[in-house]
Amino acid sequence: MKVALIVVGILVALVIMVVVIGAILPTKHRASRSAIFHASPERLFALITGPQDWRPDLRSYERGRTVDGRDRIRETSKHGETVTYEVVAFDPPYHYAARIADKNLPFGGQWTYQLESRGSETVLRITEDGEVYNPVFRFVSRFVIGHTRTIDSYLRALATESGDSITIRD
Repeated sequence: MKVALIVVGILVALVIMVVVIGAILPTKHRASRSAIFHASPERLFALITGPQDWRPDLRSYERGRTVDGRDRIRETSKHGETVTYEVVAFDPPYHYAARIADKNLPFGGQWTYQLESRGSETVLRITEDGEVYNPVFRFVSRFVIGHTRTIDSYLRALATESGDSITIRD
């Protein structure tokens, strides 16, 4: 019985520690990664802004318009989670940005894509200006998953689709 109480006490202390640390962490964060591709900015921009059937993490991808005429994107993950985005910047082939339009999610923010031509190569930098509202999810996002994990996965999938091998950098 005493051992069980000690184990429960330790578990409660760990949960409290996760909540407290998560509450102390800032709601907003910025994460950025880049990669060099052996493809033109036009080719990469078309992949980034076009149909996303090349992404292994998505079940479906739909484009549409918001009530005020902005481009809207709805992505459904392989796990059935749906996120709606609004396009906030579209300057082919060098700049694109989309922000999460859903207000009922435990996170929000924007991804900005900057493409820079360097001869036969293109440097793609993705910057996430994210917000994580729940303290527990904030802790997990920062210390377990990492803020760059989704960007890294996206860059690897883009490299596979473009037939490229890349090195991901900060």
